[in-house]
Amino acid sequence: MFGQLEKLQHIVREAVWAVDVTTLSPVKSTCIRTLRVIYTLVWEMADGQLNLRAMSLVYTTLLAMVPLLAVSFSALKAFEVHNQLDGVLSSFLAPLGAGGAELSGQIIGFVDNIKVGVLGSLGLGLLFYTAISMLQKVERAFNCTWRVAEPRGFGARITDYVSVLVVGPILIFSALGLTATVAGTAVFQQVASIEPLGFVIYLLSRLLPLVLVATAFVFAYAFIPNTKVFFRAALTGGVVAGLLWEAAGWLFASVVVKSSQYTAIYSGFAILIFFMIWIYLSWLTLLVGASIAFYTQHPQYVGIRQRSLHMSARLQERVALQVAYLIGRHYYQALPGWTLDGFGKRFDVPAEPLGTILSALENAGLLVQTRDEPPRFVPARDFGVVTVKEILDEVRRAQESNQVRAESLNNEPVVDGVMEKIDAALDIAVGSITIRQLAETEAACFASIDQTDNVAQSQR
Repeated sequence: MFGQLEKLQHIVREAVWAVDVTTLSPVKSTCIRTLRVIYTLVWEMADGQLNLRAMSLVYTTLLAMVPLLAVSFSALKAFEVHNQLDGVLSSFLAPLGAGGAELSGQIIGFVDNIKVGVLGSLGLGLLFYTAISMLQKVERAFNCTWRVAEPRGFGARITDYVSVLVVGPILIFSALGLTATVAGTAVFQQVASIEPLGFVIYLLSRLLPLVLVATAFVFAYAFIPNTKVFFRAALTGGVVAGLLWEAAGWLFASVVVKSSQYTAIYSGFAILIFFMIWIYLSWLTLLVGASIAFYTQHPQYVGIRQRSLHMSARLQERVALQVAYLIGRHYYQALPGWTLDGFGKRFDVPAEPLGTILSALENAGLLVQTRDEPPRFVPARDFGVVTVKEILDEVRRAQESNQVRAESLNNEPVVDGVMEKIDAALDIAVGSITIRQLAETEAACFASIDQTDNVAQSQR
């Protein structure tokens, strides 16, 4: 039995991973790439990271739901579109059945009881803090999916989150209100009575909830991660997540809520249990869509199981020199600077380990990022005086910590002597070759290498 399973797994791996998709037709290539993404997502689900983040967000949602809705409700009330909040919340809780409508009414009642004007400065601050903490945790989950180590700065966090809490709901509910107003006009009713326009309008009205959910997902994938997300990637993740969310809602309402066994076991707590499970499934769907958006934009990560990727010391040195060479070549030819994603596509490797090397060179004062979006890397110093050996030295010492350094070790004199000879030999070999020489003329580079080789041979 196990032998047959291993044989089947081998066949699947050969069919999915051993095929060069560049030699296939567009249809077959798309199918193979889709299967690879599904395989990677299944592995991530089995690994448990997505589940843990979704469960963590469930706890945060229970704490922050009422303050979050209260902040948005106050902004909606100023524009007189707050009455539609009940309908949207009821649609979200529709998979819970009859209990969903009751729960929606209770939540709206809690929101109505919060008088923002009489809370005072401290209460209002706590209200905003709870709501913003919710969005901060969502950003952390998205940043983890997108392999982003740095969160937003404090100032950007406040402005962006307030925009999401205030401006976003106003635009959404205003659009819903305008749609409802147009649908209620006599002209629209007359147009709807004409076939086949009536059938088309009916079909669009049935698809409207799915479109709204997918649009919300696309907005979240495009703006919440602290990185540049291409619209195509956000759209792909949003559409797939929207379809998954609708399917999960139908399955949840059909199987879980209608089951009498759960009601008999949990009695009055059944609706609370169902509510928590539905929130978990919603967050899990949102995170799965974020992963799909990430793999759409960064296909080089598909199939990589390690969350943190590391390069060997030899590979780091090689990549650092190639990075310096490419940046210098573009700089002296007056071409646009390189971006992190550009380097990832140029070397056909994930951008995460490249970011470590670029950060090391940036911290050493050799590179600097521009204010473009996305940022581009340009020389921070004259590459005419930056040598190859300096690049190698900075990469080698980049990951040393203050607690463990070469100087703090109980070094052996014999080993120290060998290391000094290695360093001196490296200085003789490439100490006079600058990055500008590499970038401007390869002939000059080779000539310099030949000269240093001759000097090294004469000193032996």
